[in-house]
Amino acid sequence: MQTARTTPSRSAKRAHYDSESIYSILDEALFCTISYAIDGQPWSIPTAFAREGDRILIHGSVGSHFIREIEKGIPVCISVTLLDGLVLAKSGFSHSVNYRSVIVFGKAQKVEEYDEKVNAFVLITNKLIPNRWDDLRKETASEVRKTTVLSFSLEEASAKIRTGGPKDEPEDQELPIWSGVIPLETVRRPAIPDESSVSLPLPDYLH
Repeated sequence: MQTARTTPSRSAKRAHYDSESIYSILDEALFCTISYAIDGQPWSIPTAFAREGDRILIHGSVGSHFIREIEKGIPVCISVTLLDGLVLAKSGFSHSVNYRSVIVFGKAQKVEEYDEKVNAFVLITNKLIPNRWDDLRKETASEVRKTTVLSFSLEEASAKIRTGGPKDEPEDQELPIWSGVIPLETVRRPAIPDESSVSLPLPDYLH
């Protein structure tokens, strides 16, 4: 939804408010950063997350200061950024970055129901490592009890996207300086077993 807070003050043409743009970025990103303030002190905490429908889910220890504060319902800002390329112009002041980002404003809603909490663990685990959850030891009631799950609505969210090459000043176009884009991507490397797993076959989902 476009609101005063989700409307950028610069490069407004890069803003997107449709669900498809927002969801696709959130579904690709592995981590988000949650920012909030307590008594005038700002905090900014990176954490794993997953999207389910029109909400974001995170989890953390019931003893975490971060979790205990934001579960009170204080205002938070959640940000996600995917870097796609470094944009090299002919002037340092015209350099840029190709990126896809999402900003969400909202307040945490605590997830209390047992099965809904477990579902959040499944979603977050399988987002980081697809198909991993079914290969794991079953969770215990104690583990679920000691973990808090928080939900954040995507009602007030926006995406911002930059693509393409450099935008040099007209007078710089003919300068004999290389300009263009250096693409960036996140790559998963071959899995490295710990000592207890050296003799075990690598699961198909980790290849």
